[in-house]
Amino acid sequence: MDKDNLLTSSNHSITISERKNIVITGVKKIDSFDNEEFLLETIMGFINLKGQDLEIIKLDTYQGNVSIKGKINSINYMENAKGKDSESMLSKLFK
Repeated sequence: MDKDNLLTSSNHSITISERKNIVITGVKKIDSFDNEEFLLETIMGFINLKGQDLEIIKLDTYQGNVSIKGKINSINYMENAKGKDSESMLSKLFK
């Protein structure tokens, strides 16, 4: 079984523990990340995760699991990654 078939047949879930630790399954790839924001592509769409002092604890690319620790402020599903750029551009215009 190849990697694409494994991810397609796997489930997608998000588990948050005490707003400090998050485990996301069904992750295809991490598009970008820093200590305040992660952009992940999952089998159910893109996720924009925002917080403080965020860092990757565990990354399993074969099964598509990611564990992140830090203070979690928000999780947002997006249809595509371009939504992130258009939001930040609009927010910059109205500041």
